[in-house]
Amino acid sequence: MESHKILLVEDDAEISEMLKNYLTAENYDVTCAFDGQEACMQFDAASFSLVLLDLMIPKVSGMDVLQHIRRSNFVPVIILSAKDTETDKTLGLALGADDYITKPFSVVEVLARIRANIRRATQYDGALAAVPSVLASKKTADTEDVLTVGELTMNLSDYTLTKSGEAVELTAKEFEILKLFMQNSKKVYTKEQLYSLVWNDAYLGDENAVNVHISRLRNKIEDDSRNPRYILTVWGIGYKLGS
Repeated sequence: MESHKILLVEDDAEISEMLKNYLTAENYDVTCAFDGQEACMQFDAASFSLVLLDLMIPKVSGMDVLQHIRRSNFVPVIILSAKDTETDKTLGLALGADDYITKPFSVVEVLARIRANIRRATQYDGALAAVPSVLASKKTADTEDVLTVGELTMNLSDYTLTKSGEAVELTAKEFEILKLFMQNSKKVYTKEQLYSLVWNDAYLGDENAVNVHISRLRNKIEDDSRNPRYILTVWGIGYKLGS
């Protein structure tokens, strides 16, 4: 079994030791950082499969660490924090976190979230790596692997999206959300359905993850995110694809 590397950023020594011991027993290779400055240095010095990040850490804040990571990398980041207000959750997700777990937490839940996030990232990266360079030629693209809606063209073979011929950079979750809509253009999805299908996890009633990812996706693909053309809100139900 492959041992994935995890960067654990937590200034509480007791929590850090508890999580490290538990994850090590589950065959994860855990590197610990106890402040934001150390976290940035550790992240820049090695390659990680996932980052567990506390927000309330000394020297450099957790939010600043998250921004540092997102400048160059889309590695899954799960925030662990006692700050459980809607504002904190929304800000963390908006800055690029993939998940948000509030303290106190269950280590079983943390492990489940880690597995789900690493699985999604591995599948996404694997799909990219499996595509031979010759697929860059339009002649080799299978038409059933190309989805087109309006100015958007999604290639499922090389996990790319273009808008009017210009590349649009999406995270793995943003790509999966948009793919779901483009493959099922007439279907309205509730937030619970989107979470279950894209996050591959039980929906716990927290709408922030879905709301923020939809908002980030709109900012990337819409001409005017306040008046969306592609990702439409069906009030009281969820979202559907426009044209």
